Amino acid sequence: MKKELSEKLIIRSAEEKDIPTIYSFIKEIAEFEKLAHEVEATEEGLRKYLFGTRKYAEVLIAEYDGEPAGHAFFFHNFSTFKGKPGIYLEDLYVRKHLRGKGIGKALLLALIKLAKERNCGRVEWAVLNWNKHAIDFYKSLGAVPMEDWKIFRLTEDKF
Repeated sequence: MKKELSEKLIIRSAEEKDIPTIYSFIKEIAEFEKLAHEVEATEEGLRKYLFGTRKYAEVLIAEYDGEPAGHAFFFHNFSTFKGKPGIYLEDLYVRKHLRGKGIGKALLLALIKLAKERNCGRVEWAVLNWNKHAIDFYKSLGAVPMEDWKIFRLTEDKF
């Protein structure tokens, strides 16, 4: 997938050569979210799980004026109620100095287009409750917070 949205903005599927960029985006997100101490990802792991024999996730890369600007990191899930696959957006990230140029919206719309092409029933994601800017952005696009649901997590040290 490669789509030129303006003279300056291109959204495309990540390639293996993008791994250092994807990894840097992950570290930048973690810094922003004050969770840098939790990053265990490595470039080798990203290579294995994004481009190995079994692909567990995918990434859309945004380039603005030739510069890596952000990404949408996602994977498929499945809704038993809808009886269809869905897409879970793990990370939507735009570099700080490039925010406000429509890059995040373009990434999200590209992901929604991909979900339609793949006959998905929904696109879902989580957002930190203190990130009012992101919450307002998602609501402005028609996204609805799932107030009745709580996210639970079981980490490998508890398996």
